[in-house]
Amino acid sequence: VVNLSSQDISPFEPKSDEEEIKIENPSTDDSKKKSKSKEEQKEEKKSSIVIDFDNISRRTMALPISEGNYAGLLAGPAGNVFILEYKEGSPGLSIAKFSLEKAESSPFLEGARSVSISTDAKNMVVRVGGDWKVISTSGSNGKDGKSLKMNLQMKLNRSDEWLQIFNEAWRYERDYFYDNNMHGRNWQTVYDRYAPLIPFVKHRNDLTYVLDQINGELSVGHSFVFGGDFPSTESSPVGLLGADLNRNNGGWQIGRIYTTENWNPGLSSPLDRPGIKVKMGDYLVGVNGKPLDASMDPYQLFDGTVGNQTTLHINSKPGMSSSWTVIVEPIRSENALRQRAWVEDNRRRVDELSEGKLAYVWVPNTSTQGFISFNRYFFAQQDKLGAVIDERFNGGGSLDDYMVDLMTRKLRAAITNEVPNGKPFQLPAGILGPKVLLVNELAGSGGDFFPWVFRQQQAGPLIGSTTWGGLVKSSVHYGLVDGGALTAPDNAVFDPIKSEWIGENKGIVPDISVRQDAKSLTEGKDPQLERAVKELLMLLDKQNSQKIIPPAYPTPAKKN
Repeated sequence: VVNLSSQDISPFEPKSDEEEIKIENPSTDDSKKKSKSKEEQKEEKKSSIVIDFDNISRRTMALPISEGNYAGLLAGPAGNVFILEYKEGSPGLSIAKFSLEKAESSPFLEGARSVSISTDAKNMVVRVGGDWKVISTSGSNGKDGKSLKMNLQMKLNRSDEWLQIFNEAWRYERDYFYDNNMHGRNWQTVYDRYAPLIPFVKHRNDLTYVLDQINGELSVGHSFVFGGDFPSTESSPVGLLGADLNRNNGGWQIGRIYTTENWNPGLSSPLDRPGIKVKMGDYLVGVNGKPLDASMDPYQLFDGTVGNQTTLHINSKPGMSSSWTVIVEPIRSENALRQRAWVEDNRRRVDELSEGKLAYVWVPNTSTQGFISFNRYFFAQQDKLGAVIDERFNGGGSLDDYMVDLMTRKLRAAITNEVPNGKPFQLPAGILGPKVLLVNELAGSGGDFFPWVFRQQQAGPLIGSTTWGGLVKSSVHYGLVDGGALTAPDNAVFDPIKSEWIGENKGIVPDISVRQDAKSLTEGKDPQLERAVKELLMLLDKQNSQKIIPPAYPTPAKKN
């Protein structure tokens, strides 16, 4: 709430609890004072709006409401405001009506999907579930609103729509692309080259292809076309077991069962639950009563089983004879399970190769998940002398300086450990020893900038293969008329010292190039990871690690 006039008092000023004395027979003069013409009242109302901009920030006050995940405010009738809030367990927005006079809010409506208030603030249009309602804003709750009956139909000329989208996409790039010179392309020539194709577009995929070709004329990394109005199709997702299935002895043998964090719903394997009698080496011999052998694709029997109770027939040998059954709920994707298993395998391998001296930290992107992974692994291994930082397959996100800044800090102080003879804690927190960064061709965008900063801040050598090379921003400013969209990169990253563009269409070249050859990968080896450990151990040998020892403890002063 902002008091526009410096003369106004706070609407939340403590109110007196004394009763007001009512005058039963007001004098004639008082009556005359109270009666004003409508014109006078209108004129007074107009002239009463005063905005004093001096110190207006000092007249900004928080509403006296509890903390919450608020989505916004909507102006209601005079003296009231509607407060939109996300509450845990609610299918939509919770709407409360706040009265300035009473300085309190009261529940108005639950489960709103979309909310809009008329300009006179008398009515509210709300979507609740699949229903649209018109609700009076003057009431104390919105449950009694009138439902709107709608039957909207539209005749669509798709050829006209695709022509409009084509023209819009061409203008979109012209207006938003970061380089006014369009990377040297004559943009009108580009239009004239592709416009003759539009009459022959007969499917949204055709249009997407043409738009991709137009954007390709810019020779820019972050150029994407996606979405659009496609016919809906039925899906029947195939269920997965979170395990490897290998052909052996005429049947399907269960290989590795991926186990990571059973307490985490997204990292729990259907075969790794208490009480399920399944182990590595057993055979999957049937699903829901249907026999399975090596001549069949096992996943055809898991069609449509995602999240549904599914009976597996398990045996210690191929064939249904003497088999037993277990009931599981197959999952839609194993990606998270296999990814976390890869990370943990790498961490254990680094620990093994370095004899416990080195940490392993994987950074999947430079957005939320990347920062979470970095914090989790970097600070949990502070006892290590150095670290292999792995940004291979980094999906990008933000332009990182946070992680590199943490990795380049030096020892400042130490704190004694309460545990007798315990190793002192060092400040700042983290791994202060040498680091190397693993990079590959599938790390890009923020995954290009991260290794560039790593090198620029002299955090350590880069090992692996050249990164993807996309440091012109991927930006979507608004959608197309059919719900699709395309990117119009509106800024690029450059080095102000060397006056050159960073990474775009070049990638970041490693200091030590190491190729992942097929033979090594087939044998379960990771040449890039192994070289990183080797280089880091050599850096440790060259660096004299400072042993942190507390000074002599104080002794009582001698008395004279």
